Amino acid sequence: MPAHICIARIGAPHGVRGAVKLWTFTEDPFAVQGYGPLVTKDGARSFEIATAREAKGHLVATLKGIATREDAERLNGIELYIAREKLPAPDENEYYHADLIGLAAVTSAGEPLGRVAAIHNFGAGDIIEIAPPSGPTMLLPFTNAIVPTVDLAGGRVVIELPGEIIGDEPDTSPSERRPRKSGDP
Repeated sequence: MPAHICIARIGAPHGVRGAVKLWTFTEDPFAVQGYGPLVTKDGARSFEIATAREAKGHLVATLKGIATREDAERLNGIELYIAREKLPAPDENEYYHADLIGLAAVTSAGEPLGRVAAIHNFGAGDIIEIAPPSGPTMLLPFTNAIVPTVDLAGGRVVIELPGEIIGDEPDTSPSERRPRKSGDP
């Protein structure tokens, strides 16, 4: 498991007094204020949130020691981390994305598929991205039917590949395929 977890990313400045847009990766966006100082990935810099208010899709925050727009501009894109042990333990069948990324992905028969590259959510539910050793990545629903087993201790997830994946070519012989002409139904 990673020692540090990214819980926020600093965005563009907001106003002229050093406030920044802050995108949080916590269930409650305001939870970032309760973890104390937040550090950069390399641990070289530390930031403390002085104030935060809700905006559309993000927070507007002031950080201690950042008083001008120019100071805020230099922070754009910085990811903020906390020690893993500061996070609450996830509930049963819940996982931190950082704990899943990098796990081996195998079929129920134990055949390797690749590694978990990312977990996405575009609004319709979680998607698990599997990166094979070569070729394009697979995006699959992160559901109990598709991912019946998450074995953090064993370092793997078991994937039940669906019978058909949208975008796959149907199993037809070349003679059954024909190019579609303009105006064909």
